[in-house]
Amino acid sequence: MAKDSVSEADRLELRALRQDEWDIWYDTLIRAFGGVAEAAEERELWNSLTEFDRSLGVWDADACVGTAGAFSFRLTVPGGVAVNAAGVTMVSVAATHRRRGVLTSMMRRQLDDVREWGRPLAVLTASEPAIYGRFGYGIGTHQVSAEIDTSRVRLSVPPGTDDVRLRYAAPADVLDACEAVYARRVSRRPGMIARLPGWERLGLLDPQNDREGASPIQCVLAERIGGSEATSVEGGGGRRVGGEVVGYARFRVKPEWDGNGPSGVVLLRDVQALDPAAEAALWRFLFGIDLTSTVKAWSRPLDEAWQYQVSDIRRCVVRVKDALHVRLVDVGAALEARTYQAPVDVVFEVEDDFCPWNAGRWRLSGDAKGASCARTTDAADLALSVRELGAAYLGGVSLAALGAAGRVRELRQGALAEASVGFASTVAPWLPHGF
Repeated sequence: MAKDSVSEADRLELRALRQDEWDIWYDTLIRAFGGVAEAAEERELWNSLTEFDRSLGVWDADACVGTAGAFSFRLTVPGGVAVNAAGVTMVSVAATHRRRGVLTSMMRRQLDDVREWGRPLAVLTASEPAIYGRFGYGIGTHQVSAEIDTSRVRLSVPPGTDDVRLRYAAPADVLDACEAVYARRVSRRPGMIARLPGWERLGLLDPQNDREGASPIQCVLAERIGGSEATSVEGGGGRRVGGEVVGYARFRVKPEWDGNGPSGVVLLRDVQALDPAAEAALWRFLFGIDLTSTVKAWSRPLDEAWQYQVSDIRRCVVRVKDALHVRLVDVGAALEARTYQAPVDVVFEVEDDFCPWNAGRWRLSGDAKGASCARTTDAADLALSVRELGAAYLGGVSLAALGAAGRVRELRQGALAEASVGFASTVAPWLPHGF
């Protein structure tokens, strides 16, 4: 089969996307996800972010029947290093062309391309998690959602919280300050993505049809007065000196009333902070907004501090789901790129049917300072598929747990425990936003 052909018998053509085809291609994607049109501002943003030479379309004559894209990301891995990764996105197959090899062909071409681009990782978020394991993706991060009854739950905050000042600001006016906070956070947690120019607009998207009765996005800054980066800012009473911006929260408020009075909902979009006191100050503010009794949060880290500060976790209705799916495209380069919190010296027997260049034995030797990973003929200590390596790669999924599930075989006694400790991360990996 030719490289750019899905099936000669079906006369389907697979090729890179041209700019003049984007509207047709994107409409195909929207239809596959239910056909509800997006707001013009959202559509324009995704058009501007699309990397055309890294996006694929499958065509049946003039009709687009398959879509897949990739963004050029820098992804934080354990050790605080940013690694080149392909952010797989906008994957769809028209309902008329299911079970004809369209998805498999796009995944095959895409991973070949990612390898050629020299990116050792591919990552994605999945509308249906069952799809991507057969292509070597493992679930590498999880996320928390919560519905917190703030009328009955109290927050215990750390020392220094009262030294943080909060102020409202127009989200667009303080975008640069918020992005500076985010940029400083990226290296601190595996799974976070360094935002390239244009991506800062994602946090300001606020289409009217997405609000469902809630307010436009609001923003509150956390400042430390007398900080090293004090600046002159505009205030309600004229110019004044503002402190160092150490955090922010973006949210909507949905007013609601019942027979007992106000029962509004705070719909949290994002919270980022540079230290525990600033983070606690922002959460305490969210808990105490007038005329509200609930905070709804989505896509938060598994180990976020508020969960250990609340008076009653059961009234927070915490749920956990998968987030970032990770695929090692180049096993050696990927395992060398991160560090290990305890010394590791282990030989993996890797199975990878979809990307056979990864299959075979690899010796990984590393510690907190760095690592090397190269092919070897030495006896294997652990046997697993590339899917399990992807799941464990960011440090949030234990190799030992995968072993207990029968997904990793221990061939040398003690090797599984040693590798599990080394691969772990001191903070839970987290993907802060979708793509």
